[in-house]
Amino acid sequence: MQTPKKIAVVGSGLVGSLLAIYLRKAGHTVHIYDRSPDIRQIQFSGRSINLAMSNRGWKALDGVGVGDSVREIAIPMDKRAIHLVDKLNFQNYGQEGESIYSISRGDLNRRMIDLAEQAGAEFFFDQKIWDVTLSEATLHIGETERGAWEEKKYDMVFGADGAFSRIRHRMQRQSMFNYSQEFLNIGYKELNIPANPDGSHKLDKNSFHIWPRGEYMLIALSNLDGSFTCTLFMPFEGENSFALLENRKDVELFFEKNFPDSIDVIPKLAEDFFKNPTSTLVTMKCYPWTYKDKIALIGDACHAIVPFYGQGMNAGFEDISILNEMMEKYGDDWEMIFSEYEKSRKPNADAIAELSYRNFMEMSSKTADDKFLLQKKIEKWFSDKHPDKWIPLYSRVTFSDRPYAEALAIGDDQNAIMEEVLKIENIEAVWDSKDVESKILALLNEKETAKN
Repeated sequence: MQTPKKIAVVGSGLVGSLLAIYLRKAGHTVHIYDRSPDIRQIQFSGRSINLAMSNRGWKALDGVGVGDSVREIAIPMDKRAIHLVDKLNFQNYGQEGESIYSISRGDLNRRMIDLAEQAGAEFFFDQKIWDVTLSEATLHIGETERGAWEEKKYDMVFGADGAFSRIRHRMQRQSMFNYSQEFLNIGYKELNIPANPDGSHKLDKNSFHIWPRGEYMLIALSNLDGSFTCTLFMPFEGENSFALLENRKDVELFFEKNFPDSIDVIPKLAEDFFKNPTSTLVTMKCYPWTYKDKIALIGDACHAIVPFYGQGMNAGFEDISILNEMMEKYGDDWEMIFSEYEKSRKPNADAIAELSYRNFMEMSSKTADDKFLLQKKIEKWFSDKHPDKWIPLYSRVTFSDRPYAEALAIGDDQNAIMEEVLKIENIEAVWDSKDVESKILALLNEKETAKN
């Protein structure tokens, strides 16, 4: 327990709600503000990508005793289902028994707010935060940006208010504050596969479904009610783009040609396509994340990433795990807590941003490429024989809590080794031979020797 403080968390999303539980556990008074209505009172749809919970997320949830409550609304996915135009392939994730978990963002957010309230946090919805006085941890709240504001003074403020954070907006006006944002020229749109009449799933519910088509792709993740949340990722402009799908016929013809096995399972295809917004994807980086012992950014407010590694929420939850470690280590020295928290997390946030960007190429193109599939097969075979020498990159990111920066560096080394292995003559026939095993071991030793 720390000396109790009065703390405001701006943002009632997943990270803000979990952070509130940790702060309550440490003995603090916690008020959570959000400019939106209470998500538990409204219909949440049309702008969502289902979440893929993995080890880092579960560690943060279990660290404060709420993991089992979340497992009740999660569906394990132990493999990818790759929908090619003419066939269906499966790729297992990780080792036997390792899964990522599909969770509806709306369902999880509602659950997290309930859990935070049960922990004693107090929520204030429909409260627009326009500014914060950094030196005094004072929030400025009002109906409009130019109207009258009410001041709310706190000992500390956490900005958990997403990629376009108002708290960060104020911090950006300091000197020596670095900030960048980069939009992909790819947008996304939510679609829906409803349940069968008996409530069962139309596709395998324990697979992450991907229709890889190069510059664009469709994905689908299962929900508890038998439905799937689908997301179409596609360029805004150019060939095969949102700009060219102007009417119902355009959409139906595009799907018939490019996603033929999806037509029968998405009955309201055109209706959903034009009803749901086309949303943008942004990578946002900044530094520093904190101001003295008064203000700290967390989650997307300091490191928004694109969703292609399924790690946005997991990375935000891991922020909280690391912050909690620093709270336990440094007691009431919040300036030290904040300093060590941002120094620990910044390189790892940058690494997962890079990995997420790269993974779009893997999901949209490489999962349909025979050479890539062979590489994955060789990696799994070698990893099974030498688990102490080779953990595949995906497993390092998804099924461990080792630093993202370490995973990125080791993954680059492994990829360089695999490029050499794939040059071996007749590799398609000899991929699981003693010679290939010896070659990989030799290349690993070379890398190790070069580092030492």
